[in-house]
Amino acid sequence: MSHQTPAPHRPLPTALAEAATMAGRAPSVHNAQPWRWRVLPDSLELRMVRDPQLTATDPEGDLARLSCGAALHHARLALAAEGWTATVRRMPDPAEPDLLARLTDLRPSKADPDAMRTVQCMQVRHTDRRPVSDEPVGDERLDAVGTAAHREGTRLEILDRDQVLELAAAASRAATVEADDSRLREELDYWTSRAAGTGLTAEVLPEEAAQTTVPGRDFGRLGTLPVGPGHDRAASYGVLHGDQDEPVDWLRAGESLSAAWLTATRLGVSVVPLSGVVEVPATRQVLRGVLAGLGNPYLVLRLGVADPAHAGPPHTPRLDRAQVVDLSAVEGTAG
Repeated sequence: MSHQTPAPHRPLPTALAEAATMAGRAPSVHNAQPWRWRVLPDSLELRMVRDPQLTATDPEGDLARLSCGAALHHARLALAAEGWTATVRRMPDPAEPDLLARLTDLRPSKADPDAMRTVQCMQVRHTDRRPVSDEPVGDERLDAVGTAAHREGTRLEILDRDQVLELAAAASRAATVEADDSRLREELDYWTSRAAGTGLTAEVLPEEAAQTTVPGRDFGRLGTLPVGPGHDRAASYGVLHGDQDEPVDWLRAGESLSAAWLTATRLGVSVVPLSGVVEVPATRQVLRGVLAGLGNPYLVLRLGVADPAHAGPPHTPRLDRAQVVDLSAVEGTAG
């Protein structure tokens, strides 16, 4: 006896618009949200926005593509949770390099229960820069986070103690280089003084420098987030890496970041991305050495268990849907 898959409850343009909206919860460099979506009657397009306020931090657009990759993965999951299967065409038009992906061939299917649970994690995921608790993450959870990243085409290398010390030295050097660069300082000041749906508000920035083995970014100003007395001795550090350094590889790295971070959220693991050591060419080369030539580094992640005795930070602001989702091609059909 044949079984037909029930049709989704909402029209395809509506599902695409909602997926693009949900993708707005993805993490991005300085919370710049450098993505724009175009909803078509039977497909969804993702474009990267080249923000002039990221030219010093991210001159090649690599971290912006990584951010867009995280948004792409969020959109894919949202569609799967709604009961849609899509074909993803990455970098589909060489003549339009900022068109990063097109989701096509949308087919109704059963709603994916795993995707539905992961979509719930999107709504609670956030960046907590406080020191973590003394509870180690443990191999089982680290393996699960690494497996999630690998399924999206990128590897997460968990560093041993000696490698963490090398990373700490490189991160400290990167911080010194960036502190001496007036253009980088100006950009950071821009993103930490925003009040228009992007950037990093005072509530998510530490009120004092945290005690950590690997230094985090110096934002050039203090926030209002209490850091507590803890240290990151129980934290684990990993490097998200792959074989190549092409635009599509950074896009895939973002998809891996999203998968890893959402898995970590489900398992109660706090994630803090550390991009400074990747932004500075000299320290990025050091990071390649830490990986012993195993791949090209995209991002460093701190993984730990948050201190349950202290409330975490709020979510960073988000742009309105009208600012990031173009519905002009489906006006009247997408809700």
